[in-house]
Amino acid sequence: MSMRTPQEAFADVRPVIECLDLLARPVADAVRGWSGPVPVRELLYVDTDPDRADTAVLVESYGAWLLDVSANCVVVAGKRGGVVTLAACVVLSTTRVDVNGAARRELGARKASFAAMDTAIGESGMEFGGITPIGLPADWPLLVDAAVADTPYVLLGSGSRRGKLIVPGKALAGLAGAQVVEGLGV
Repeated sequence: MSMRTPQEAFADVRPVIECLDLLARPVADAVRGWSGPVPVRELLYVDTDPDRADTAVLVESYGAWLLDVSANCVVVAGKRGGVVTLAACVVLSTTRVDVNGAARRELGARKASFAAMDTAIGESGMEFGGITPIGLPADWPLLVDAAVADTPYVLLGSGSRRGKLIVPGKALAGLAGAQVVEGLGV
């Protein structure tokens, strides 16, 4: 039996390139300059209620099965010798980021933790609850769980609490600076 795709849950699914005015500025800029491993027209946008941005509320509203094809992008701060490195970690919503294991090791940090909310939104230029790997600062490491990379399409933030992106997992794995990590999501 094949896995359902996020497109099935929404009545109005459009190519993201047609919705640039609905995206956070860094996301819109990244889409405009897209050079990823899949054509930009395969990146999709659905307009959703900002009050339903959190994964639990979203799947309750649109279908519990969406949990299996949703991904979260969280900002992690890795510290080593007084130097802090911000990184994005993308895992399926059915898992959580292994911050002190896989993420810490990949960052070469002595200690890792979730970044403070004001740091995450200030440095990313995106809204909390909508942070997405598309459009993050180019110098940030991007860690993508292997399960995300292997998912045909994942539903994730659009840079703001309003709207979601539907993106092939391989597109996330192919973003500049992305590293596919086995076991990032536990």
